[in-house]
Amino acid sequence: VADLWLVYSKPVPANSRELWTLFLQCSCITVVIGGLFHNWMFASLEYSWHLSVAMAVSLSLLLLLTIFLVHPARCVFSMIMPTLGTKQGRKLLLSTCIMIVVVNVTPNIIRNIKAILQVIKCICKNSSESLLNSTALLDTASWEFGDAIQETVHSINIHRPMNGHFRFSLLKNGSLIYQQMHLAGEKIGKDFLAVEVLVKDSVRVGNKLVAGFSMLYLCFESTWYLKNYLTNLRFDNFYITKKLERLAVDRNAAHLLVGPSKNLIRPTGLKLSREEVIQCLVQAMLLTVALMLMLVVAAMDHLAFSVADTAVRKAAQFSVVPVALSIKYSVSAGAKIGILPPLLKLLQLPDKELPLQDFERSYQHYLTFSSAHCRINPPTPPNPSVLLVVGLLFCILYANAFLETYAHRLCRKIAGSFFESWEEKRALYLYKKLSRKYKEG
Repeated sequence: VADLWLVYSKPVPANSRELWTLFLQCSCITVVIGGLFHNWMFASLEYSWHLSVAMAVSLSLLLLLTIFLVHPARCVFSMIMPTLGTKQGRKLLLSTCIMIVVVNVTPNIIRNIKAILQVIKCICKNSSESLLNSTALLDTASWEFGDAIQETVHSINIHRPMNGHFRFSLLKNGSLIYQQMHLAGEKIGKDFLAVEVLVKDSVRVGNKLVAGFSMLYLCFESTWYLKNYLTNLRFDNFYITKKLERLAVDRNAAHLLVGPSKNLIRPTGLKLSREEVIQCLVQAMLLTVALMLMLVVAAMDHLAFSVADTAVRKAAQFSVVPVALSIKYSVSAGAKIGILPPLLKLLQLPDKELPLQDFERSYQHYLTFSSAHCRINPPTPPNPSVLLVVGLLFCILYANAFLETYAHRLCRKIAGSFFESWEEKRALYLYKKLSRKYKEG
C-alpha cells in the first residue's frame, strides 16, 4: 500500500511501470466515483436514469484525465475524500436526510389526513341523506292524523274547503346536497394534492441546489487548503511531525519538543485542543436541532395515522340511531261534540252529537351515519425503515462532527505526502519559531 501511495503521490512517474500503475489506480478510482455519482443522482436527487448515466460517464472521463495528468489536481481530489468528513460532508448527509423524510413521510401524512376527511365526508353524506328521509315520516304521520280527523266529522254534511290534512313540502331529491358535498371534497382533495406536489418539488429543487453547491464547495475547500498550504508557511502549521522531530534531533534541540506549547499537538494523536472541542460541541448541538425537527415530522406522521385509524374504525362501528314519532290524541270517556242548535237550524241539519275518538300511533325511523358503500382509503402506517435510515445517517453525522478535526489533519498529511519538499520547509519554519520562543522564554 505504501508503494502504491508513493506512485500515486509522485509528481512524475519514474518509469513506464509506475506510469501504468498510476493509470490503473486512477481508472479504478474514477470507475468507483462514477458509479457512486450515478447512484447519488438517480436515487437521491431523482434525476432520470439516462441523464444520470450520461453525467456519470462524462464525470468519470473528465476525472480520469485530470487526476492522471495534473499532479496538484490529484492532490486536491485526494483531499476531497477526508473533506467529506467536515462541514460540507455533513451538509450533503443532512440534505439526504431531509429528502428521505420529505419524500417518504410527508406524503404519508397527507394520505392519512385524506382518510380522515373521507370519513367526515361519508358521515355527512349518510347522515344528511337519512335526515332527509326522516321528513317522509312527518308526511305519513300528518296524513294519517288528518284521516282520523276526517273520519270524526264524516257524518256532518257541511262544506269543507280543506280536506283536513297537513301538507309538507319535502325535499325528496338530495342530489343538490350531494353535488355540493362532492364539489367540496374534490376541492379539498385538489388543495392537498397541490400542497403535496409543491412540497415535493420545492424540496427536490432545494436538495439539488444544496447538493450541487456542496460538491462545488468541496472542490473549492480542498483547492483553498492546498493553495494556503503551498503559499503560507504559518497556515495549519502547529503539529509535531516526524520531519520536525528529525530536524530537532539532528540539531541537538530535542528539548524544544519535550514541553511543547499547549497549541502544539501530534497529528497522529487523539488529543483535541480546547477550541477543537468547543467547535465539535457546537456542531453537535446544531445537529440535535435538526434531529428534533425531523422527529417532530415523524411524530406528526404517527399522530396522523393514529387519528385516521381511530376514525376509520369508529366510523365502521357507528350503530344506527332509532327515531320514534308518537302521536297521542285522547278524550275522556263520554265526551261529545255538540253542534249549536241555531247553527243546525240555519244549515237545516238534524240536532246530533258526535263522539270523539282517540288517536294514538307510533312511527319508527333509523338515522344512519356510515355505510359500506362509502369509499374510504385505509390509513397507511408509518414506514419504520425511514426512521432506521435517518437514525443511521444521524449517527454518521454525530460521528462526523467529532471526527472533523482528524479529517483536517488527514488533509494536511495528504498535502505533505504530495509535496514533501515543501513539508520540509514548513518543518524548518516551525523549528525556528520554537527556537525563537525558547530563547525569548
